[in-house]
Amino acid sequence: MRFSFQTTVLFLSVLLLFSCSGKNRGAKEYLSQAGKAYQEGNYPLAKLKIDSIKILFPKSFDEINAGFTLMQEIRMAENRRNIVYCDSMLNEKYSELKEKLNLFDYVRDERYQEFGEYYPKAYPYHSSLSRNGLRSGVREKGILFIESILSGSHIKHNKIKITTDDGNFVETLPVTSDGLNYRFNTLDRAYEIVRYSGGSENGVAGFIYTFRDQPLTVQFIGNRTITVKMTDAAKKGVSDSFELSSLLLDIEQLKLEKEKSEALIRYLESRQQ
Repeated sequence: MRFSFQTTVLFLSVLLLFSCSGKNRGAKEYLSQAGKAYQEGNYPLAKLKIDSIKILFPKSFDEINAGFTLMQEIRMAENRRNIVYCDSMLNEKYSELKEKLNLFDYVRDERYQEFGEYYPKAYPYHSSLSRNGLRSGVREKGILFIESILSGSHIKHNKIKITTDDGNFVETLPVTSDGLNYRFNTLDRAYEIVRYSGGSENGVAGFIYTFRDQPLTVQFIGNRTITVKMTDAAKKGVSDSFELSSLLLDIEQLKLEKEKSEALIRYLESRQQ
């Protein structure tokens, strides 16, 4: 069968029209699937379908624009859901915190401190200078610190090493900053106190928490090394501090995540106006 030129043109035009309408139907189908996933709360799938429209059907402008509008609704819904989750978790964490704080004394000097510090009752802060060892505390925002206290010896120690009987160990980084490494004298004794926090703490509290049921040795490292056994009370104090720090840091992170979601919702709402 022979086709005339006019017949061939007509055939190609119909084929092209069918092809375009087919592609448009594909874009509409992806958009419909995105809407269904959104309604079901499957936001990752909904966003994947919307992104696919732009890639697979770059000329389906109506569907692309509709997908953009739906994407804003998805982001709003995601952040509203995240706020609900954060509120739920914060309620649980605050209940846990209320119980945990019974194990601590809160100290704040209003003349110098904007935020206070929590000291474990298991190893009382006020009596910690009477023995060589470690004491710990937690700042109000969750930052943990450990202090090594050495009395009656001048070795200018600036770091410590904690060791188990079977050879596991961890050590702080050296601390040389004024205010974190200091020495003083009383009428009958000299003291060296070094505070480790953040990077310089180097996971010591977590190590003590992990091996809290085993004998632990503390080495004060300076011009020479002095070794003492860590008391059960000190291990309990550091372990309690570690748990409190983890809890407070979780709370601060949840508050931050909630604030970010609230800020994004405000931004999306402003674009709709």
